[in-house]
Amino acid sequence: MEKATDITEQLRGRINAERVPQHIAIIMDGNGRWAEQQGEHRVMGHANGVRSVREALLAATEIGVKYLTLYAFSTENWKRPTAEVEALMDLLVRTVIGELEELHTNGVRLNTIGDIESLPENCRKTLQEAIEATKNNDRITITLALSYSARWELVQMAQQLATMAAQGELDPATITDGTISEHLTTAGMPDPELLIRTSGEQRVSNFLLWQIAYAELWFTPVLWPDFRKEHLFQAVLDYQNRERRFGLVSEQITPR
Repeated sequence: MEKATDITEQLRGRINAERVPQHIAIIMDGNGRWAEQQGEHRVMGHANGVRSVREALLAATEIGVKYLTLYAFSTENWKRPTAEVEALMDLLVRTVIGELEELHTNGVRLNTIGDIESLPENCRKTLQEAIEATKNNDRITITLALSYSARWELVQMAQQLATMAAQGELDPATITDGTISEHLTTAGMPDPELLIRTSGEQRVSNFLLWQIAYAELWFTPVLWPDFRKEHLFQAVLDYQNRERRFGLVSEQITPR
């Protein structure tokens, strides 16, 4: 344990505080496989993943990240066995209640994106109470993507803009990138500069498709319940070693 702590501190010490991404998004994958490896039910993987959420949040806060967005439950996840979905919803409620005081004490603001109305009433109520209790905190915002998919989000945005245009409130010719961003569920947040996915899968799985257009992607074979602060620090260090050109050439980024 002491050795792991030393490695974590060494990694954090190598991070350039002036080049820390404002917004990190994480696809938390591998809970089910982790549980199967332990001979446990899949839900045990999700339960053990709660510690990883805490570790990621602590690591992000320590290095000055302002926004951390976690893909917690996709619209496609509703297709899973009913017992698993119900257990996940119960775990979500218990976790939010259990972590609320610490979130508030540490200046964490809780936020959610997705089709929140589709969640069970007790989940919605618990989330809303936690969001209200932490709304004035400004150290870091943690956003849980629940019943979320990027295609759902883009459809919602298109419907909003189409309705505004039909009612004469919006001239379609004036729609810009900014207009679209302002009508997404992440309005008011900067786009993620870094997207992390655990478990070895190398795809974005319908997550923040518009927002990650220029994000750096970092994949790790580590299953989510085993994700620790050191892994987030490794991702940030890798991010800082990349050249972000946004369509330009190297000479335009760092003129010689």
